[in-house]
Amino acid sequence: MAEAGTATLYRMVLPDHTCPFGVRARQMLEEAGYSVDDRILGSRDEVDAFKAEQGVATTPQIFIDGERIGGSDELERLLAKG
Repeated sequence: MAEAGTATLYRMVLPDHTCPFGVRARQMLEEAGYSVDDRILGSRDEVDAFKAEQGVATTPQIFIDGERIGGSDELERLLAKG
């Protein structure tokens, strides 16, 4: 399988909570052959600042080759298209 490209994944990993959607998004990207730049948002302040900066309501957020794809549901739909 050819290298699919580079994906940047911003996901929440707090001391008391790891977002399961972020974990799933990473698995989907790796299974699809992407090189994943895993950017951990490790505090509520980091999560809130990221969401405000990007104008999004949720994490994770996935970027493929610099283009924002969206969250794990959008990623799943994109990968299902092939």
